[in-house]
Amino acid sequence: MDEPASLLHQSGSTRPVALDGIEHLLSSNVLVIDASRNAIRCGATVVSLASRPVLMTLAAGLAEAWPGVATREDLLSRVFGARHADESHRTRLRVEISRLRKLLAPVAKVSAAHGGFRLVPVTGDVAILSHPMGGQDAQVMALLADGELWASSALALVLGFSTRSVQRSLQALQEAGKIQSIGRARSLRWTVLAAPGFPMSLLLPGAG
Repeated sequence: MDEPASLLHQSGSTRPVALDGIEHLLSSNVLVIDASRNAIRCGATVVSLASRPVLMTLAAGLAEAWPGVATREDLLSRVFGARHADESHRTRLRVEISRLRKLLAPVAKVSAAHGGFRLVPVTGDVAILSHPMGGQDAQVMALLADGELWASSALALVLGFSTRSVQRSLQALQEAGKIQSIGRARSLRWTVLAAPGFPMSLLLPGAG
């Protein structure tokens, strides 16, 4: 059996899919939220969101709720980690939804609905591809998800893995667009990918 290249979420089920299955899916008219490659695809149309993690997160949230409504509360929590959203969060959400609408215009609409937003694909069907992350990569990602800055040696100590193997996981996660490095040499630290517009200087040790 071919090694799974992604996980396919479609019609309420999730299954691993190999490269030939991905090629078949991408050649169809299904609206594909390709979270493993940070892009949205429909036939020959590709909308890259590699540098827009907030919009990619919103698109994934809308796709997971499809054909239902993604609530504002869920989207706010996904994008901003806002358990108790204030007006500034809601305003930012409206701005980001507007940006996503413009980018998705060739392949889908994002319509306002009671309590949230609904994804309306031109083709009528939606699928999500996600990275088949598991094992050590998943454990590394789980620690980084707290938003703190981690050294590879600290991750290795907490997880009980070798520093070299943790560094391989960090490189793979960075190439997948999940995390980012900050600093150099001994001051090199790792964290989840920051939202666009966030002042990176605030993340650096001693900044402020």
